[in-house]
Amino acid sequence: MTQTQRPTRTLVRLAWANLVANIAIVITGGAVRLTGSGLGCPTWPRCTDDSYVPHDELGINGAIEFGNRTLTFVLVAIAIGCWVAALRPVLSDRDGADRRPFVLATVIALGIPAQAIIGGITVLTDLNPWIVAFHLLVSMAIIGACVLLVDLLAGRPRAWATPRLKQAAAATFAAGWVVLYLGTVVTGSGPHSGDLDSRRTGLDPATMSHVHAWAVYALVGLTVLTLVLARRAGNVPLRTAATALLGVEVLQGAIGYTQYFLDLPIALVLLHMLGAALTSAALAWLVISTRASRGA
Repeated sequence: MTQTQRPTRTLVRLAWANLVANIAIVITGGAVRLTGSGLGCPTWPRCTDDSYVPHDELGINGAIEFGNRTLTFVLVAIAIGCWVAALRPVLSDRDGADRRPFVLATVIALGIPAQAIIGGITVLTDLNPWIVAFHLLVSMAIIGACVLLVDLLAGRPRAWATPRLKQAAAATFAAGWVVLYLGTVVTGSGPHSGDLDSRRTGLDPATMSHVHAWAVYALVGLTVLTLVLARRAGNVPLRTAATALLGVEVLQGAIGYTQYFLDLPIALVLLHMLGAALTSAALAWLVISTRASRGA
């Protein structure tokens, strides 16, 4: 944003809140799945055929699933607040206002109810693993949009990256999303289905874990390449973003191997899901860092 269009503190805070809340709902969604509470509320949009809230017979699983649904309303409140804060500059300065924050805030706000509908479909299809995977990947995309909004509001000046740097970052981004997708396939093939009666993908979990691992190796290699090229070009923003991504990848790798050899304990799987959300955020930051900010 230009110097004459500084974002308000309210908008910046709400943009950060959007990012944190969307990462948080990935974690609570993981808790639903890992505790076998995916069908704690057996229908949607109601919790049961007769009630929008869980009753005592549903037990702790009903409370966990309903809690995750309730968090959606928190996300909606934050997203609407951010949207309103981004709309005000557009209305007050129709010709000169930067409309990009408003567009991004709109995309994020619309993504929340869309996710609620997808989540409802997962329940109505008895946790079909492919729909559950899509549900998670949409959350990852929303997290990326939140990172873009936060970065845009920060207004940090950046120089244009060279074509080689852009290509390296784009390849890293693509590999990262392949890794995220394969991670959902591994989960959809493993024991944490979200409910004892929900079906799996039918793929061998061990085989898919190895496929996922090889994709991770490619991602790490491309990240290192991007980091080296950024250092040689003196591109500090891209070097910083690549370093952050590499750090997340190293931690994710350590958690991933540990959980695999310890037979997927819930706590480590939950940490791995947090790492996946942070990976999505870091991938978005990496690509953003290859472009110059407006007015730079």
